[in-house]
Amino acid sequence: MKKETKNKIILLIIGAIVFVIFIFPLYWMLVTALKSQVEIFQIPTPLWPKELTFEAFQKQLSASSDTLRGFKNSAIIGFGAMAISTILAIPAAYGLARFKFRGKKIIILLFLITQMLPSTLVLTSLYIMFSGAKLLNTYMAPILADATLGIPFSVIILRTYFLSIPKELDEAAKIDGCGHLTAFVKIMLPIAKPGVVVAAVFSFVYAWGDLIYGITFITDPNKRPITSSIYNYVQQYQTLWNSTMAFGIIAIFPVILIFIFMQKYIVSGLTNGAVKA
Repeated sequence: MKKETKNKIILLIIGAIVFVIFIFPLYWMLVTALKSQVEIFQIPTPLWPKELTFEAFQKQLSASSDTLRGFKNSAIIGFGAMAISTILAIPAAYGLARFKFRGKKIIILLFLITQMLPSTLVLTSLYIMFSGAKLLNTYMAPILADATLGIPFSVIILRTYFLSIPKELDEAAKIDGCGHLTAFVKIMLPIAKPGVVVAAVFSFVYAWGDLIYGITFITDPNKRPITSSIYNYVQQYQTLWNSTMAFGIIAIFPVILIFIFMQKYIVSGLTNGAVKA
């Protein structure tokens, strides 16, 4: 067997193992959601339910469930945070990528440091600020909180993407009489579309999956995001695992669809943005 063929087989095996590791939790969520509460605790645990039970999914989609209302609330919070973080991150990233000024490296370092800090670190200070601004129990509180933590990541992603765009394009635009703003809007921004999509998608996904801000800043159950509904299935003496898993599948379904339909832009944005840092 040739060495090249052998290496391909090894990589294929490794890829298959990694695929199984990543896909098994989703498979187990689906299987558990289709089991009855009694079958879940059987020993040995069956890898597939003996009888498919869709009761857990029916409960999630019923009129008495909080899931559909949570979908609406999470969509409002997610799109709001995505819009704010992306709009503010684009010019900031462009400035850090194209202009030279004192303190630039320190600013970039601070953006990187924020990625290592937990979201709970600023929870108390944000609560005090939102309380003073009368924003508690409104959608704006989690929107602003999620956008605040989403901006640094978006800036980092977009800055690396702008760095990968040749400076000759800027120079050509200046020769044609374009200023910095015109060159940015008409030339740089269309080229950076995949990077903008990546930043927007990850900002939305972060806001969609947020729990701590949603339950801290919003006390009205009718305004809370979908993630807060998971507590409905953790009871005093038991946890309804089939309902919990069904809820998890429904909650992550929009995120899965986003990555399926936007994967072309996501892959392009991440690979092109990784060329130069």
